[in-house]
Amino acid sequence: MADALRLFGLRAVVTGAGSGIGEAIVRTLVKQGAEVLALDSASSGIETHFKGVRGVRGAPIDINATDVATKVGEIAATELGVVDIVICNVSPRSDGPISDSDGEALSVLLTRKNDLVEGICRQLLPMMKSSPAGRIVLLGFNRSVFARDGTDSYAKSEAAIADLTKRFAAEVAEFGINVNYIQLGAIMTPESRRVFNNDKALRDFCIQRSAAKRLGEPVDVAKVALFLATDDSVFVSGTGIMVDGGVAAK
Repeated sequence: MADALRLFGLRAVVTGAGSGIGEAIVRTLVKQGAEVLALDSASSGIETHFKGVRGVRGAPIDINATDVATKVGEIAATELGVVDIVICNVSPRSDGPISDSDGEALSVLLTRKNDLVEGICRQLLPMMKSSPAGRIVLLGFNRSVFARDGTDSYAKSEAAIADLTKRFAAEVAEFGINVNYIQLGAIMTPESRRVFNNDKALRDFCIQRSAAKRLGEPVDVAKVALFLATDDSVFVSGTGIMVDGGVAAK
């Protein structure tokens, strides 16, 4: 029973929780005994999305609002009071898959994501300082955000989140909080399904680059997030895990 409820008594905040990867993470954490505050846009129906799932409370946020980080902090303070785990799954949208020639679009996208991630984490940090098991997990961009000729841009996006992770991990280490990131490969989410339906060549490209010869599923990411959220990762901080089906192995 102890092993089956590794997060019993812990409180988690998961953003982007209304579908895909975020939803899979919420369901995985709550199965392990965590109390989860699930945040997503009002259009996702987040307030009722997990109706009937014990241990989950849903609340809407506007990821495009200038004060979204403050709102996240306020909701977490009201609903949880103390936060042990933060899964920061935010992915600002671009007009279309980014190629290596879209330098300005990439810069805007990375700046926006960095501001959102850092802003949300800093708002939640005061509620984590008293936690005996503080864990922060940052999620990178889905590979479907980038075009077939966007490999360098994809790599730059990982470098950006890796840098943020290392800086933040060093800053919060004194509070016993671990910070790590998950770099996504091509994961089949509702948004990436829309992209791949419009660009089957990109879908095939992602499948061929994977040693697993398939697209990833949200649960593939959720299992890694669970590891990083538990005491199994107690001596892991400032680093990242690729969940891409073995692209590096190719």
